[in-house]
Amino acid sequence: MRILLTNDDGIHATGLAVLEDIAAQLSDDVWVVAPELEQSGQARAVTLSAPVRVREAGPKRFAVSGTPSDCVLLGVHDILHDKKPDLVLSGVNRGQNIAEDTSQSGTVAGAVEAMHLGVPGIALSQTKGMRKGSPVPWETAREHGAAIIRMLLDNPWPKDVIMNVNFPDRLPDEVAGIEITRQGFRDESIIHTDKRTDLRGNDYYWIGFGGKLSNPAEGTDLRAIYDGKISITPLHIDLTHHAFRDALAVGLAGGLNDKLNS
Repeated sequence: MRILLTNDDGIHATGLAVLEDIAAQLSDDVWVVAPELEQSGQARAVTLSAPVRVREAGPKRFAVSGTPSDCVLLGVHDILHDKKPDLVLSGVNRGQNIAEDTSQSGTVAGAVEAMHLGVPGIALSQTKGMRKGSPVPWETAREHGAAIIRMLLDNPWPKDVIMNVNFPDRLPDEVAGIEITRQGFRDESIIHTDKRTDLRGNDYYWIGFGGKLSNPAEGTDLRAIYDGKISITPLHIDLTHHAFRDALAVGLAGGLNDKLNS
């Protein structure tokens, strides 16, 4: 099995090294195509207004001056042009990608780009910050990652779906189980801006996320992570709200065409 690895934290990230350890348990044909620099929060951005450069960083290892989507696109179309990968793994992200995070995540986008190109994609993220003062428990993703991926590969998913895996902020032997979840949504926004002033008197801003917990419903990725479980969520990029679409169609039945023809 040929596996392509990418991430959004950059080619030197600890989480990518963890992902390489995981992938090595699954295959001896593992390739890395990752951003030269951190690309967190880039979502599905593709670089269209500047050249994208590729640097060979070692055997089967390439650094790209672009986004995670750029990396997967170039990996599949150009770097691995002789044989398309059988699987794309994106991560392991430093921090969770759950709830509304998923639409901004470059980690999730790497898996989505794979799906778009006809390759199964799995995004993997390691939760942090829920045990105040404790380091990121990378050993949790490292110890459980290969088994989770094998389990998923034994249960193939639809071609328009990617799998989003989040490991809890717990040590490996403290994980409370595995839960198949749905995407949640926080009851309060945790993104914030911090206005500062540089030494020349000019204002600038840092944008970041706070650590306030919400009160998520059972069955969501948020609740699973809060409960110390590994969350596995099947995601797709159909953003249509189908229930309201149907209600809207009924509510406006006839009216739209009457308006158009008036």
